[in-house]
Amino acid sequence: MSQKINQPINQVRLTNVATVRMNKGGKRFEIACYRNKVVNYRQGIETDLSEVLQTERVFTNVSKGEFSKSKDLKKIFGTTDEEAIIELILTKGDLQVSDLERSQQYESMNREIATWISEHGVHPVTQRPYTIPQIRQAMKQSRYIIHPTRSMKKQYLECFKKIQEKDVIKIVR
Repeated sequence: MSQKINQPINQVRLTNVATVRMNKGGKRFEIACYRNKVVNYRQGIETDLSEVLQTERVFTNVSKGEFSKSKDLKKIFGTTDEEAIIELILTKGDLQVSDLERSQQYESMNREIATWISEHGVHPVTQRPYTIPQIRQAMKQSRYIIHPTRSMKKQYLECFKKIQEKDVIKIVR
């Protein structure tokens, strides 16, 4: 005989959640947001907090649904105004990034750097540009490591120099 599992009716399931964390004063504070909206808010595209947040509360643990105590908020942030605290966490907190998003970001940066090198670099004898797959292969052979937080232009220049130094392919600007 199969039994039916009852779930609480008043429990709210958070889907498509991005957690923004901030550790301050030895305590952890989290907010539940929509993944794409956090990036838009930090870039200044989105300004409405209600569009960014899933719930307008500060948590100690979003996944367990534990809210922060108001005395902790008062002690650490100097206020119990959750909106001001949420804005601070949104701008200065750490955004949780999944493995899939991280790999997509790495792939897009890799493609973009290879495209820039392809557009700005040519073979010294024939003066013809290299194809993007050739550049990506050269990047791999020169063992250039892409950093997700550094600027694209700086990485492009470093990668270009490394390909020239390792002499993987003959390339000039």
